Amino acid sequence: MTRKLGIAVIGLGPAALPHSRSLVDLAGRVAVRHVVSRSQERLDAYRAQFPFPGTTDIDAVLADEAVEAVIVLTPPASHRDVGARCLAAGKHVLVEKPLELTVARGEELVAAARRTGKAFGVVLQHRFRPASLRLKAALDGGELGSVEAGLLQVPWWRPQSYYDEPGRGTMARDGGGVLLTQAIHSFDLFRSLVGVSRVVAAQVRTTSLHRMETEDYVGALLEAGNGAPVTLVTTTAAHPGHPERIEIIGSKGHAALVGGRLQLSFLDGRSEVVEAEGNTGSGANIMDFPHDAHRAVIADFLDAIEAGRDPVVTGEEALTSQRWIDAILAAGRHQD
Repeated sequence: MTRKLGIAVIGLGPAALPHSRSLVDLAGRVAVRHVVSRSQERLDAYRAQFPFPGTTDIDAVLADEAVEAVIVLTPPASHRDVGARCLAAGKHVLVEKPLELTVARGEELVAAARRTGKAFGVVLQHRFRPASLRLKAALDGGELGSVEAGLLQVPWWRPQSYYDEPGRGTMARDGGGVLLTQAIHSFDLFRSLVGVSRVVAAQVRTTSLHRMETEDYVGALLEAGNGAPVTLVTTTAAHPGHPERIEIIGSKGHAALVGGRLQLSFLDGRSEVVEAEGNTGSGANIMDFPHDAHRAVIADFLDAIEAGRDPVVTGEEALTSQRWIDAILAAGRHQD
């Protein structure tokens, strides 16, 4: 029988739900030693759903030699400090997106991970959807030919009640608005598929639909890695919320990835569809999506630990996406 890896989960906000469901599925590979929250009330509510041991004592968890890896699900502003503590305690670390509030803070955490030699990954799970993997294979294999143009749209919806939660939509807690907090998944996937080489122009706004510090609308003209034109529009003001959309125009065909559904249409008449696993959390119910991709992220993290390799989404990869997000936002604010 394969030895189970001892794991702990720190932070029991909304993101804990798909991770916990994934850990239940992966019970043959992991033993959840602890789940940690500063709130006893939140811990009690969580343990009514999941059978994992709970505690408010993070020091005891990090001192537990049976804990070999930690999934960090705390707010972005805490990732550097919590992640660094886990690494210093000799644990492998998987951290939720975004990596940190700022690139500089993220760089400190990634450097700490490299110094320890422990596996360090970031939860950008859209790369692991079956449709995303098929699109990547089609691009890498030349099936679509050269990339001629691209489109990235994230027309999501968040009600004002979402931003009324303490800290939501603030720089101090989230580090940014729609592009860093919601659309980062689609942007990271798009960048991993075709690259980004330049920000041509951008617009950054907070619409009248929301009262919040950070932006709820970003539009941009970009260039893909090969210089092809790319149009980006992301928002959380598009009621009632619609699936994110990636389109790639190739010299041999067209790809439309809508939510988790992929349609490939080739110039020679062939076509192919990869159906979606479910919804994508584009509306008011932010957790309205299946946990399959999260399970795949965690499984890759476990594989990386066992093989002594990096996870698919490294800290450096997450930093690259965050640097481009910063560049888009800076271009939009400069135009103001």
